[in-house]
Amino acid sequence: MRNDINIKPNADGLPGISELEDLVGAIMTVGLVLSVLAVIIAAIVWAFGANSSNPHMASRGKTGVLVGLGAALICGASVSAVNFFWNIGQTVG
Repeated sequence: MRNDINIKPNADGLPGISELEDLVGAIMTVGLVLSVLAVIIAAIVWAFGANSSNPHMASRGKTGVLVGLGAALICGASVSAVNFFWNIGQTVG
């Protein structure tokens, strides 16, 4: 005899869930704003390094731009990615 367990997310199960969702949204916004700041600063470093014939600084600026864009991608896509894998996980079994 097989006893299946059927558990689903419950947004009403604990007090403060809506506040936690608001907090996570605010942290995501801070992450996106800091990503924009990182891209701007890294682009300035990249331009300064390229114009001053400093390949090391230009390379670090390029890396910073990519890191800032990657951070923005992760912040923006995190909810969709978690929902995607949650839905895949629900089909297993």
